Amino acid sequence: MLRKLRIKFIAVIMSVVTVLFAVIFAGILHFTRRNIERESLQMMRGMAFQPIPMAAPVEIPDNSDNNMRLPFFTLMIDEKGKINAFGAGYYDLTDKELLQKLTEAVSRQDKQTGVIKEYDLRYLITEQPNGRTIVFADVSSERTMLNGLIRNCIIVGLIGYAVFFIISLLLAKWMTKPVEKTWNEQKQFIADASHELKTPLTVIMTNAEMLEDSGYSEADRRVFTKNILSMSKRMRGLVESLLELARMDNRTSAAEMKSLDLSKLISDSILPFEPLFFEKDMELAADIESGICVEGDKNKLRQVMSILLDNALKYDDPSDNVDIRLMRKGMNAVLSVSGKGRTLSKDDCKNIFKRFYRVDQARTDGESYGLGLSIAESIVNEHGGRIWAESENGINTFYVSFNPKK
Repeated sequence: MLRKLRIKFIAVIMSVVTVLFAVIFAGILHFTRRNIERESLQMMRGMAFQPIPMAAPVEIPDNSDNNMRLPFFTLMIDEKGKINAFGAGYYDLTDKELLQKLTEAVSRQDKQTGVIKEYDLRYLITEQPNGRTIVFADVSSERTMLNGLIRNCIIVGLIGYAVFFIISLLLAKWMTKPVEKTWNEQKQFIADASHELKTPLTVIMTNAEMLEDSGYSEADRRVFTKNILSMSKRMRGLVESLLELARMDNRTSAAEMKSLDLSKLISDSILPFEPLFFEKDMELAADIESGICVEGDKNKLRQVMSILLDNALKYDDPSDNVDIRLMRKGMNAVLSVSGKGRTLSKDDCKNIFKRFYRVDQARTDGESYGLGLSIAESIVNEHGGRIWAESENGINTFYVSFNPKK
């Protein structure tokens, strides 16, 4: 899929480059040819209206260095049809047969100006009081110049095409990186979700099969039923978490932003967890700065707090304190939840917010799905905040930063 996407991306870029080069080079050739033709015609008109003595003899080419050789010559045709040729140094104008053929070729063109291709000559006809004047100019040098320009355009085009092709390869790789990352995460997510669902499904199927076996006692059947119920609840919790993530990814559960007292919300969120921590001989210590208000969704921010406290309840060491703090730091309001536990590496602190990421096998105990912190991160991002983890000397701390309302 990604390979096809890159190929399509490169094809689009190179198609655009091809059209762009074609338009640019065609424009250059067109305007260059027009300019050359216009300058040539201007010079030919200047020669056509120069006074030419009718009795002047045909000038034979002069090879002296002081004689300027121009690729122009003029034929003066009087009323009787006599042809007089004028020009210096570039053409042999003594060939009367050639001059007659040129005159006839011009007559067949039936245009005031044009090109006689077989002789590589451009002509310009002007009517004079005592006859007609035809000025000829050689176009072989123009053609050579244009051919050279075409050759240079092709060379430059090929070099530019190769450069743009290399750039498009790099650009396609860079542009598809987010897609590749999302694609890989999606595949990993599907694989992890399948793995998480496979275990409870296997347990349910196994216990259901044993329930059908009449050889087990009633006490055993109650155990099988309890196992099925437990795994069903686990699957329901996992599916609900997956649906919550899907809604957040698709923005179908947009947060209802309202002004709220974050200090009071954090304090209220702690109360339901105090008995749970007490049962595990753990103590909650809270230091909440009052009067901190933010724009946010009350239910979703309470969910973030619940996820952090639930995480501390599961993974922090028993018989230890969990410290909760909320205070202003500069322009931000920072919430922190810290407690003792297994020291997290720098990679763990980054990856712990990934879906289904597990630091160790303890996270496969059936009480966690590895999705809580991912949900918390999505909620915090939706509120324009930031969540991160730090670990030092066995103390793991989760921070959440918000922009408080002034």
